[in-house]
Amino acid sequence: MSSIFELFGSIVLDTSGAEKALAKVSKAGQKVGGALGKGFKLAGQAALQMGKVIGTGVAAGTAAMGKLVSSAMSAYASYEQLEGGVQKLFGDDAQNLVMEYARNAYRTAGLSANEYMDTVTSFSASLISSLGKDTVAAAAYADLAITDMADNANTFGANMEDIQNAYKGFSKQNYTMLDNLKLGYGGTQKEMERLLADAQKISGVKYNVESFSDIVDAIHVIQTEMDITGTTAKEASTTIQGSVNAAKSAWTNWVTGLADNSQDFGQLTENLVNSVVTA
Repeated sequence: MSSIFELFGSIVLDTSGAEKALAKVSKAGQKVGGALGKGFKLAGQAALQMGKVIGTGVAAGTAAMGKLVSSAMSAYASYEQLEGGVQKLFGDDAQNLVMEYARNAYRTAGLSANEYMDTVTSFSASLISSLGKDTVAAAAYADLAITDMADNANTFGANMEDIQNAYKGFSKQNYTMLDNLKLGYGGTQKEMERLLADAQKISGVKYNVESFSDIVDAIHVIQTEMDITGTTAKEASTTIQGSVNAAKSAWTNWVTGLADNSQDFGQLTENLVNSVVTA
């Protein structure tokens, strides 16, 4: 938690640290200046000057810093709680794998690490059970499911929460929200069985409707066949909406990292700068 206070101190009490950090970002701006033009370079220089202004203790800057501190503390409190849930579900064998997926979710699923962990803990107990308590395999299946959710939502312009709720239902053998996925199947067990049968024709794998991991796998097969898979990652680098969503999630991760000195803040900053430049 010391990172946020160190940052605050470097800006309010000693501008040298803030100037170095902002200069680093300014260099990143200069690196892509050829592509984005003189305006981006000027923005980098303006950011450096803003750091000097904030360093003088201007009231507006102090208020903004106070809001940033509050946001960081709140985000980190959620992060701590969610990380505890991941640890409890996946144990020592797989928790690091889940956390790695969570850190990269800003570009693979358009989700912050907190949003990713919140989603993964909502259905993973059933997933782990369906895989014979193999937590490493469950971590991979969970990431597959969340990426497929994001791809589906982005392809059809659906509400991500509706897709998440559908998967939560599947984890409890409730198929009434299968039609939320807009894959051409209704919200009944019979329709889910039809989806599994169609997936079997494509993959040659026999799926069991009572196994949540089989359902996750079968939906992935169907979405891949429909050219839905990979939509989110592609949009994060090629479309305005996708890149903006990635940048928003990277920003949330960065703010969370301000209050957590165990995170790689340099990597979080690089992720944020790269996603903003892309946007």
